[in-house]
Amino acid sequence: MKMLCVDTATEVCGIGLAVDGRCELEAMLTSGLTHTKVLMEGIQTTMALLGWETTELDAVAVTRGPGSFTGLRIGISAVKGLAFALGKPLIGVSSLEVLAHQAPDGYPAVCPMIDARRKEVYWSLYHRTDQGLQRVCEERAGAAADAAGQAADRCFFIGNGALLYAKELKARCPDAGFAGAAELNRSRPAVVARLAGRRMTAGLIEDVRSFRPVYLRKSDAEIGR
Repeated sequence: MKMLCVDTATEVCGIGLAVDGRCELEAMLTSGLTHTKVLMEGIQTTMALLGWETTELDAVAVTRGPGSFTGLRIGISAVKGLAFALGKPLIGVSSLEVLAHQAPDGYPAVCPMIDARRKEVYWSLYHRTDQGLQRVCEERAGAAADAAGQAADRCFFIGNGALLYAKELKARCPDAGFAGAAELNRSRPAVVARLAGRRMTAGLIEDVRSFRPVYLRKSDAEIGR
């Protein structure tokens, strides 16, 4: 099963090409250009490198949010257009879940965080179980301190939000772990592919017409009005 995977939830534009849930090629574009200017060309380039045609795709996947309002709209619109035109299944994956699954073993809890601006983060909390990572609270938008108050001492914080508020989080959770480098806090298309493959196998297919981004809060423009 050939799948195209796209992530535009943050400033990084991620593109992955996977076979049976295993990523064969991934690109993470951080040029500083808007996703509008790099996404479609990036898809064409990565597919050309593997010699794939869009007609060969069996499914398409995209991070559904939370994250950048503009970025999510661009990525989801592009992927919905492909899914509709090709008549292929669309798989939506939580951007926070992707980050959680990038955390290393060794910590009983994982708290993925994405910078939400306005001194807030998008976050959730996962616990490690015999069945793997299990989400134990709903995805939320709020202050990093709110997340720290819910997390156990031995929690691993990951994502650009965790990197941004690392000092505050360390003060509240001294035994916590962090992915210190910026590149370790970026969502990988390979993980999007793995999670999307699982959802595809479980029959968790999105309705292309009704699929929408998950924002968690109103946009700045809506708040202003």
